[in-house]
Amino acid sequence: MVSTPTRPKASQLRAGKPASPTGSKPTPSKPAASKPATSKPAAGTHGAGTVPQLIRGWYRGFWSALEGTGTSRNGSTYYLILGSTLALTAIGIMMVLSASSVESIAAGKSPYGDALKQGMFAGIGIFTMFVLSRVNVVWLKRLAWLGLGAVVVLLALVQVIGDEVNGNKNWIDIGGITFQPSEASKLILALWMATVLARKGKLLRRLPHVLIPVAPVAAAIVVLVLVGNDLGTAMIIMMIAAAALFFAGVPLYVFGFAALLGAAGAALMAITSSNRMCRITSWWTGQSCADGIDANYQATNGLYGLASGGWFGVGLGQSRQKYSWIPEAHNDFIFAIIGEELGLVGTVVVLVLFAILGAAIYRVVVAQEDMFHRVLAGTIMVWLLGQATVNMAVVTGLMPVIGVPLPFISYGGSALLMSLCAVGVVLSLAREQMAPALRPKRMLKFGAKKAGGSTRPTKTARKRT
Repeated sequence: MVSTPTRPKASQLRAGKPASPTGSKPTPSKPAASKPATSKPAAGTHGAGTVPQLIRGWYRGFWSALEGTGTSRNGSTYYLILGSTLALTAIGIMMVLSASSVESIAAGKSPYGDALKQGMFAGIGIFTMFVLSRVNVVWLKRLAWLGLGAVVVLLALVQVIGDEVNGNKNWIDIGGITFQPSEASKLILALWMATVLARKGKLLRRLPHVLIPVAPVAAAIVVLVLVGNDLGTAMIIMMIAAAALFFAGVPLYVFGFAALLGAAGAALMAITSSNRMCRITSWWTGQSCADGIDANYQATNGLYGLASGGWFGVGLGQSRQKYSWIPEAHNDFIFAIIGEELGLVGTVVVLVLFAILGAAIYRVVVAQEDMFHRVLAGTIMVWLLGQATVNMAVVTGLMPVIGVPLPFISYGGSALLMSLCAVGVVLSLAREQMAPALRPKRMLKFGAKKAGGSTRPTKTARKRT
């Protein structure tokens, strides 16, 4: 009879004793002298089942399960990202239809117009997401500089030929379809910074290599967005830049200096704008501004919607706050409509879906050994989850009103399209962690050529295909 192989004990390895060979029985040894079953616990401990030890064990087990083993052989990470993204997108189309129908009818438009447009962008975005999920991410490096140049040109053109909506000048009208270049700048900046930081590698321990050319380029994009008076998008772009530097392993003192500069810049922008000061003071004091403007009108009615929803909501399509009480109810404050119509249960479902998406992307991030992959995936994770957190904080009154859409759910074709493209990039990395037999076939093999090998199929392979 063959015995089951066992792992050698750590004490044997430290003592230099060889482990038992596979399939052989261990050498019998003299039985040790019997000891009493109970022993005095070590100083500072209260037994194996104490609450601190249980909490510590649960904490370690949770992070171990979250980080995984670096591979997802059955594709669980891939399908968790895909499933949560599609679920959030479907919820978004449904809620856009519910939140926009009333004002569309009042404006003499079709009640399904905004939802159909959102569905069209969702279809384009999902198709692009699947294409990107089957493309080798390394190939995207070739588009980093070209994409950055295109984004900078488009952001500059916005200030010349762009359309202004609610005080923000961020849109370009192309054939009746408006496009927001600042949304594209989020993904392009993440891709470009991952490319540049990965190329610098070990040089990032030196401050000049950290700042150049990353800091001037990121600052230029932020300034172009701020010229259009969009502080919310500028904050998300700064968050993306900080996340890229963090996952690249930049020294932490750099973030301290950046935080001080960012706080000083935010204070200067707030002081120089009466509208921003009104929003901040109204949020802090709960009162109207000196000129009688109630900057908290939107946030207050959003809280009324959340409060009236209760546990299970007033019913899908039955919101009362969407009757012009909440401006842009289908856009930045759509989370309030979710809370009113679907109740606390509906909002928790959205939170759980974002949590699943974040945990799954985190598993992809920690499994990456290449800096380009790690920086790109980590930056996308911070972008999507950070933007969702800011939006929900604004709706629930934890932050002053800032125009930031809820990813996958708020109305806006540009934001939805870019978010789905970002998920496609992460899916491409998650796909590489799957077992080869379960892995979806790659559509484009750019960058897949190995050293000393060729991507051209052999005659036998061509006959089989």
